[in-house]
Amino acid sequence: MSTKWFVVVNPTSGNGISKKKWPKIYKELNHQNIEFEFAFTAYEKHSIKLIHQAINKGYKKLICVGGDGTIHNFVNAVLSLNSKNISNIKIGIIPIGTGNDWVKTYHISKNYKEAIKVIKAEKIIQQDIGKLNIKETGKEIYFNNLAGIGFDGYVVNKVHKYKHLGFLAYLTGALVSLTTYKKSNLEIKFNKTVLKGKALALLIGICKYSGGGMQLTQNANSTDGLFDITYVKNISLLTLLKNIKGLFNGKITHLKIIKNYKSSELKITVLDTQDTYIQADGEIIGSGSFSVSIVPKSINFIVP
Repeated sequence: MSTKWFVVVNPTSGNGISKKKWPKIYKELNHQNIEFEFAFTAYEKHSIKLIHQAINKGYKKLICVGGDGTIHNFVNAVLSLNSKNISNIKIGIIPIGTGNDWVKTYHISKNYKEAIKVIKAEKIIQQDIGKLNIKETGKEIYFNNLAGIGFDGYVVNKVHKYKHLGFLAYLTGALVSLTTYKKSNLEIKFNKTVLKGKALALLIGICKYSGGGMQLTQNANSTDGLFDITYVKNISLLTLLKNIKGLFNGKITHLKIIKNYKSSELKITVLDTQDTYIQADGEIIGSGSFSVSIVPKSINFIVP
């Protein structure tokens, strides 16, 4: 088993900032006496292949230089191996992305020197991970932060147009999209609850932040074995504009029109024929009906 770290750099993260900063990050890793090999991603999801190769060579310590999408790929790479040795794998993050939402839960610094100090200390948290099974394709997708269907997926599908706005990209996409989005007809089953009818959005959270620092779920706990669920039947553009501050401090979830639940499993059935996008960690992963379950404490992340 290698004691070296394997570093995967997504050069497109943060609108290309990752590639520009890499020489300084490389120098700092050496300065802090971290032994490592590295590789750049060359195409979408290339990091999954790189991580599989690294783990097969004996690497157990991984560093992600990128944003939320790259972390999402790391998680899917590790859990798709179905290896008995997954429990030995550690993932450290040097955050360079548009939203940098996942790191906010753990207060991992966007300053690469501070992030490397955290990695060197190797303090881990065993975090819960969500597993989505998409009915139409049979695909299994893992997520480490937040998944959603309905308006949330619709916005993520459009948000690439606003990536240059950084953390405001999701908010801009949401405000622009609210008047054009047609609500989906959903049946949502969990515990002994059934929610059925036209709905704006369903959010399934593990960690606290999404959409560039918004708090859209109420009681997220990344290690309690439960999803934090937010169900929105309808919300007007005026209400959203009045509660923009509440999107970022979490008070939006206290509105009477928003319902909050906890569960370890859900089954979502789309009852109409329109494309209803599913997003996971800010990535569009499919559309239509799906089931989702929690995989308790399944990834070792390095945190402060």
